[in-house]
Amino acid sequence: MKVVILAGGLGTRLAEETDVRPKPMVEVGGRPILWHICKHFAAHGFNEFVLALGYKGEHIKRWFLDQATLSGSFTVDSGTGRITRLSKEQDDWRVHLCDTGLQTNTGGRLKRLQSLLGEEPFIVTYGDGVSDVDVPRLVAWHRQQGRLATVTAVRPPARFGGLFFDGPLVSQFTEKPQAGEGWINGGYLVMQPEVLRRIEGDHTSLEAEVLESLAKERQLAAYQHPGFWQCMDTLRDKKFLDGLWQTQAAPWRVWS
Repeated sequence: MKVVILAGGLGTRLAEETDVRPKPMVEVGGRPILWHICKHFAAHGFNEFVLALGYKGEHIKRWFLDQATLSGSFTVDSGTGRITRLSKEQDDWRVHLCDTGLQTNTGGRLKRLQSLLGEEPFIVTYGDGVSDVDVPRLVAWHRQQGRLATVTAVRPPARFGGLFFDGPLVSQFTEKPQAGEGWINGGYLVMQPEVLRRIEGDHTSLEAEVLESLAKERQLAAYQHPGFWQCMDTLRDKKFLDGLWQTQAAPWRVWS
């Protein structure tokens, strides 16, 4: 099953970083967040990725080319130009890097990938968030529901620290509590190929048009994930994810 990663947005809310690179290339723990996303899927056995590129997509292409050619150790014979690999340090992924336009909306980006995705179900997620969602369970849930699409529902993390009181005293302080109520679209969608035929063109929004329409027709299932999920919308989010990674407390790291 192919994994589509929407990686073409402008990332304007993280302008401190995205002025010079696309949002999926913003680093967490010294690696692009896109790498973390792919590692998580690959750890669950999903290692074929279709990247829907747009804004500064050449940075993403260059990164993957560099990984393919510069990783590991090799010997260069300057006389003959021959390069001999001594060791290989690469992930076993197949990555399709597809230009889907600078101004194309999220649904339109999927539509442009239709010929590559074919007639098989596929996964869709965003290139700016990480989670510890169990992907095989998500796919199994989608198949059980028999609907055209399944969205992973998550509880949004609170933006500020939470306080609990015991009279005039603080009994508990939580730095990043989960919101107590409400669910939001966390990405990690599973879709049947029929969904692509419902997308009109570049202007179509996946969320505001396609998913809303499917929900009205009772063709959108929800996989509720109460575990970890965090998008990287702001510099504060990036620092939070960095801190989790540096302290070896990153819930999305399910690989060894």
